[in-house]
Amino acid sequence: MTTTASTGTEREIGFWISTALVIGNTIGIGIFMTPAALAPFGLNGMIGWLVTVIGCVGVAGVFAGLARLFPQDDGPYSYTMRAFGSDVAFFSVWCYWVSIWVTNATIAIGVVGYLSAIAPALNNGPLVPPIAALVLVWIFVLLNLRGVRTAGGVQILTVALKLVPMLAVMVLGLWVLLTSPGAYTQHVPTTPINHTDIAAATTVALFAMLGIECATIPAGRVRDPARTIPRATIFGTFLTALIYISVFTVPLFLIPQDELAKSSAPFADLLSRFLGHGYGETLALFVVISGLGALNGWTLMAGELTQSFSRHGTLPAALGKVNSRGAPTRALLLTGVAASVMLLGACFLQQIHVTNSIADVFTVLSVVVASANLPLYLFCALGVIVLRLRGDIGGLGRRETLLLFAAVLATLFSVWAFKGAGLISLLWAIGLGLIGVPIYVWMRRGQRAAVEARNRA
Repeated sequence: MTTTASTGTEREIGFWISTALVIGNTIGIGIFMTPAALAPFGLNGMIGWLVTVIGCVGVAGVFAGLARLFPQDDGPYSYTMRAFGSDVAFFSVWCYWVSIWVTNATIAIGVVGYLSAIAPALNNGPLVPPIAALVLVWIFVLLNLRGVRTAGGVQILTVALKLVPMLAVMVLGLWVLLTSPGAYTQHVPTTPINHTDIAAATTVALFAMLGIECATIPAGRVRDPARTIPRATIFGTFLTALIYISVFTVPLFLIPQDELAKSSAPFADLLSRFLGHGYGETLALFVVISGLGALNGWTLMAGELTQSFSRHGTLPAALGKVNSRGAPTRALLLTGVAASVMLLGACFLQQIHVTNSIADVFTVLSVVVASANLPLYLFCALGVIVLRLRGDIGGLGRRETLLLFAAVLATLFSVWAFKGAGLISLLWAIGLGLIGVPIYVWMRRGQRAAVEARNRA
């Protein structure tokens, strides 16, 4: 069954907004918190990063290839439906939808962590951080209600600003290497290298790379999708990977392992350690801007994907209705409420000492998010193989060969990342995914009843 994007949707998104969605949603708050989250793994975290980057290049190749072959499809939902039918399409994209609003909760928590480096008052009392995070979530719900052009413009601006802290960390790392090279050997992590920790580190690192598929989600709004989406996906992924590998190694080697693991703002702490507190606070400000840009982009994705569900008849049609600015009002409000509930739940766990810091809350949620993304990555990759065997992908030229290679690589990576997620995080992700099953069954029954009623008439 082939489903195409709605022909009535205005195509407002070009290459730069598509690329900004990939880079802006990928370089969010994840990379700025990941050094602390990966610190307990030591050098296994470095290897996990490399595995993640290689795997995500494969995933990006899958999405780019599918967008080029099926430019009129309504993004990942239609790709998986082509290969496996509506049941698998719903489950994989529902898990991804869940991951988006959990992502928004996770980003908001990470932003508050860096905000506390600028405004220490955010640490005064257990209720202050979650309230601040909730305010951030709803600011960007309201912003996105003003339409995709407004949200896209904000995304381009924040992408430009969020590269500033990346550059600052790279320059600092190079400066220390040239002036005090011994600093890189003083705090080498001592955790032994083993495949279990590498797999676990891969899944934690994956959170920081999530977003490479974002150019495909609003496919129905993209101009010339066969050309724009693949270019934005590949360019955005490679640029992001290059930046990440460059900056991750600096705090890993320059901050003691135990100290790094407890940090709520690792890059700010890095600059404060070498340049003074004023520099760390300035960096924290740019990191906050980066996180806010990601929160904006993922809020846009949440609304678009919810609207896509309603177009396919797997969520109520009312969620697809748009306001005068073309924004899916009810979809955005629904995902804002869901993100708020998840955020409050995570902070509650922190307060009852299941977790002990913002970094711990961030780590738990980031692994749940990564696990919930994996079904979409896995089924899109397997879908390429199925479509090739079925004959829907013809020929075996350079592009087709690269797409098949990317699909195999993405499949192996997804299985490896599932292994690293751990049982509890995996069960959380599966449980959140299964919540959608009753909704799906109810909507399908309603569709069948409507068809039968028309046939009787």
